[in-house]
Amino acid sequence: MACAAGFLQLKYEFTMSDYRIEKDSMGDVKVPAQAYFGAQTQRAVENFPVSGWNLHPALIHAMGLVKYACGVANRDLDKLTGSGKTPLNRDQVAAMLNAALEVADGKFDDQFPIDIFQTGSGTSSNMNCNEVISNRAIEMTGGDRFTAKKPVHPNDHVNMGQSTNDTFPTTIHVAAAIAINEKLIPALKKFHKVLSKKASEWDQIIKIGRTHLADATPLRLGQEFGGFARQLELSIERAAKALDAVCELPVGGTAVGSGINTHPEFGCRVAEVLAEKTNISFVEAENHFEANAQRDGLVECHGQLKTIATTLLNVANNIRWLGSGPRCGFYEVMIPDLQPGSSIMPGKVNPVMCESLMQVCARVIGNDACITLSGAIGGNFQLNIMMPVMGQSTLESITLLAEGTNAFVNLCAEGLEANVEACEAGVEKSLSMVTSLNPLIGYEKAAQLAKEAFKTGKTIRELCKEQKILEEDVLNAALDPMSMTEPQA
Repeated sequence: MACAAGFLQLKYEFTMSDYRIEKDSMGDVKVPAQAYFGAQTQRAVENFPVSGWNLHPALIHAMGLVKYACGVANRDLDKLTGSGKTPLNRDQVAAMLNAALEVADGKFDDQFPIDIFQTGSGTSSNMNCNEVISNRAIEMTGGDRFTAKKPVHPNDHVNMGQSTNDTFPTTIHVAAAIAINEKLIPALKKFHKVLSKKASEWDQIIKIGRTHLADATPLRLGQEFGGFARQLELSIERAAKALDAVCELPVGGTAVGSGINTHPEFGCRVAEVLAEKTNISFVEAENHFEANAQRDGLVECHGQLKTIATTLLNVANNIRWLGSGPRCGFYEVMIPDLQPGSSIMPGKVNPVMCESLMQVCARVIGNDACITLSGAIGGNFQLNIMMPVMGQSTLESITLLAEGTNAFVNLCAEGLEANVEACEAGVEKSLSMVTSLNPLIGYEKAAQLAKEAFKTGKTIRELCKEQKILEEDVLNAALDPMSMTEPQA
C-alpha cells in the first residue's frame, strides 16, 4: 500500500489459489480470497486500470457514514425488518449499522481498490461499499461472509431506498463539508491568529510601501501584515460559504430524482441523522431533480476554495518577497532557516515553505478547472457522469489547503521576525516621501523635486532644506514618516 497526493493506492498480488468465486447478475467473478468486497468491485478493478489512484479516504469514510444514516432511516421506517421480501432481524440490522460505522472510522480503507477514473456516477464505489458492509455484517452475526447467498444483501439491505445517483453525490457533499469544517477552517483560523499577532507586534515599525514593485509612500509593517490577516479573515468566511454550498443533500431522489423505491420521508430522515452525527446543518435537497442532475453546489464550493488558494498563494508570495536577500533583496522580514538551499552554493537558504504553499495553491487552482468543466458538461439530463473525479479533486483541494496552511504556519509564519533596520533604512531615501508635500507646494513642484532627488542622489528632505522650500518645522512635520501612515485632517 502506498499513498500519493492524498490518493490511497492499493495493489493486490495473488496466485490462483488466493481467489474465491463470487457471483453477480452477469455471472461468476474471481475475487481475492480474503477480501471483504465482492464481484462488482472486482469487475471494476479489472475494468479501470487507469491511474492507480483510489478513492480519497475522506470519501470512503463519508460513504460509510451515509450508509449508516440510510440504514438508520430504513430501520426507523420499519423497512428493514418489515414485510419486505427478505426482512432482517434486529441483530442483523445492528450489525449492518455497526459495519457502516467501521467503514466510516477507516477500518476498511484497504478494501476500496477501485480507480477513481471509473463509471461517472460512482456506481462501482457505491457497490464496493455495499459489498464490504454486507460481508462485514454477515461476519459480525456469526455467518459465513463467503457464502453465495447473502443474508445481509448489498443491494436489498445496505442499498435499500438508494441509488448511486443520489447517494454518491451525497457522499461527496458530506465528505467535503466535514473536511472543510474539521480541517480547513481551523487551519485558516490558526493562520489568521498568527498574522494578527504579527500585525499588532509590528505596528510601530515604519517601512516603505511598494506599488508596481516600485517605491511608494511609507506604511507600517504591522499595517502590511494586518492586510494579510484580513485576507485570511475573508478566507475563513469563504470556507464557511463553501461548506454551505454542499449542505443540501441529494439522497432521497434515487435514480432520476423522482424518489422511486424509497419512502417519502427517507431523504429528510437521512439528512437529520447526518446532521446529528456531524454537527453540520445538512438538509434534504429542495428539488431532487436538480440535486441528482447537477453539481452546481460543488462547483460553487470549489470556487470558494479556489479563491482561498488565490489568497494563500498571494500571502505566501508576498512574504517570500519581503524575506528576499539577505544582502541584495528587501530582507524586511526574516524567514526561519529550515534547510540548505543549494547543492552548489554553500550557506544559501531558501523560503521553502512559501514555495511549498504556492505549489499547493497552484494545484488547487488547477483542480478548479477540472471541477468547472465536469460540472458544465457532465450534467446531462438526470445525472452528472463526472462525479468521482469531482469528488476526488474537491477532497484533494481541501486536504492540500488545510495541510499546506498548517505546515506554513508551524514552520514559517510563527517564526517570522521583523528586520527593523532594513525596514527603516529605505524610508528616508524614498522619492515618494515627496507625496506629503503635494498639499503644500503642489504636484508639479513636488514632481520636479522627486526627479532632482533621483538625479543627484539626495533625499527629498535635503533638497527642501537646500532650496529653503518650507520652514524647517513645517517640513519636518510634513515629512514625518509615522504621520504619513494615517489619514490627516
